[in-house]
Amino acid sequence: MCFENNWHSLPFWGSRFFSGGIIMMILFTILTILAIIFLVSYLKKGSSSKIDEALEILKKKYVNGEITKKEFEEKKKVLT
Repeated sequence: MCFENNWHSLPFWGSRFFSGGIIMMILFTILTILAIIFLVSYLKKGSSSKIDEALEILKKKYVNGEITKKEFEEKKKVLT
């Protein structure tokens, strides 16, 4: 039997290698997209936690009387 003339009758357009290649390409694309989403969310989370940490330090300084209310409000505005 000559497969060159009957490629359309075989499962997945002719060979298991072709279908495996398509599946691997789809999986690679999905994994790449998920990795990018994870990286962006991780970087975004890291920056917001630094702002929260700075705001907590600012609040402690205000409570301890190290800065005035006006200074607190100005610095808080800069952070947010």
